[in-house]
Amino acid sequence: MKALNKALIALSVATLVGQKVSAQDNIPKDYLTKEFHAGRREALRKLMPANSVAVVFAYPERVFSNDVNYVYHANPDLYYFSGYKEPDAALLVFKELQGTGDTSFNEILYVRKRDPQQEQWTGRRLGTEGAKTQLGFKRTYNSSEFAKLPVDLKKFTVFYDNLPDAAGGALQPMIEAFKVKAGVKTIDKGLKNDLNVVMKYANPHNLAQIVNYIKPRMQDEAHKSEPLLQQLSATTDSATLEGIKAKLKAQYGASSTFDDYTNTLRGIKQPEEIALMSKTAQLSAIAHAEVMKAIKPSMSERELEGILMYVHKKYGAEDEGYPPIVGVGANACILHYEENNETVLNNQLVLLDVGSEYHGYSADVTRTVPPTGKFTDAQKAIYQVVYDAQEQVIQMCKAGVKYGDLEKKTGEVLAAGLIKLGIIADAKELRTYYPHGVSHHVGLDVHDKGSYAGNLEEGMVITVEPGIYIPAGSKCDKKWWNIGVRIEDDILVGKDKFTNLSADAPRTWQDVEKMAAQNSIFDGAKFPPLK
Repeated sequence: MKALNKALIALSVATLVGQKVSAQDNIPKDYLTKEFHAGRREALRKLMPANSVAVVFAYPERVFSNDVNYVYHANPDLYYFSGYKEPDAALLVFKELQGTGDTSFNEILYVRKRDPQQEQWTGRRLGTEGAKTQLGFKRTYNSSEFAKLPVDLKKFTVFYDNLPDAAGGALQPMIEAFKVKAGVKTIDKGLKNDLNVVMKYANPHNLAQIVNYIKPRMQDEAHKSEPLLQQLSATTDSATLEGIKAKLKAQYGASSTFDDYTNTLRGIKQPEEIALMSKTAQLSAIAHAEVMKAIKPSMSERELEGILMYVHKKYGAEDEGYPPIVGVGANACILHYEENNETVLNNQLVLLDVGSEYHGYSADVTRTVPPTGKFTDAQKAIYQVVYDAQEQVIQMCKAGVKYGDLEKKTGEVLAAGLIKLGIIADAKELRTYYPHGVSHHVGLDVHDKGSYAGNLEEGMVITVEPGIYIPAGSKCDKKWWNIGVRIEDDILVGKDKFTNLSADAPRTWQDVEKMAAQNSIFDGAKFPPLK
């Protein structure tokens, strides 16, 4: 029986290897290369101080239903620095070489162990040898060997990503071993978030606001156990505040510093990333254009979502970068509406905030479309105000412009437009109808890492997404009620220019109507009725 089992396992391995070889011929050729990921690790080392190590863990798997997991989504930081996309993994990047001679190393990758029987059910695994040949690592181990880590982490300054909560599987023992080996204390997640706010943003001018922001949580056990946080409310001078921040950074700053490093690196896209961002934004824009052609008053929100997803898949996108938002009428006034279950559109505006994820990189594109193919006068008026704001802000997206000036300009244009329409009487009322910001970084995360302080820099990819939302019951003429408009594009910042990566989706109301007049490949599609 043992001989038979060994033979079956050997056969499974051979089958998987054969499948892998044949499958390699028909997979996309534009994934990021191992040289790209190695270059990102080297860029990280240049930011790190002497005698330090950065540690990044995989995201945990999450249960969808009973014994079915959600489709796994890799930790973007782990993928960025390694190219590894499987669970139960950890990457260690050392500033300096450890050891001497042929056995020296400056990075270690722990990966999920190969298991032929499991792989037959859940897919191929890279394993330690695959991590060496395909990802270019010299030192790789199975994740079960993490407890035997060949270095004493307490001798290093350790920077690490947020540690996953309730990781489960093989990941949990790795995290627990890391905490012991690095002397890392378990920190309440809410406390950690508040500490990061204080360490990064607190100054004498905004301290009262920050204290009020934290105040509702100050009496829970985690916050009460941190005396430095309790001292904040009694702090009045900058010297005392800086002293508190310095002590907090010394005690809790390892994770915050890791975020600083990754914000610096991921906020400026490399040429290989820009190529992928261009693809994901363009194919998302083409999907939006197809919806403009296909939309009919009798259609449902879900049908429009399906068209967008079909076009994404047609161009090779693996997924959407975030849950699709397809909201008609009143639903368009809910910023992150995700139900998408309205069955008839009628003649109300439909807001579609949907972007693909292509090889890990997310687009973030929004268009607002009339189901009849024609805007009403009221819809057109609001749309034009939003378009004017977006157009003026997009023109500003060049290196050297203050990031904060984008928001300032947005507020000016939107407020002036709404005052002219009689919807508001004073610019101070704008936030009633424009409650979000105009821009964020986009990339491996739809709300990507990157700096929002200082100036725009060449290589940034950011969104420009002004919007106006007027729900029923608003203090304005009823003709404006239930009109929600957002126009969003993904903009590559250049040295003295910008590039709209999602320009394939029309933006002006005139061009939207022209696109709506065209035929769609989905016109006339019929399916048998359900019994």
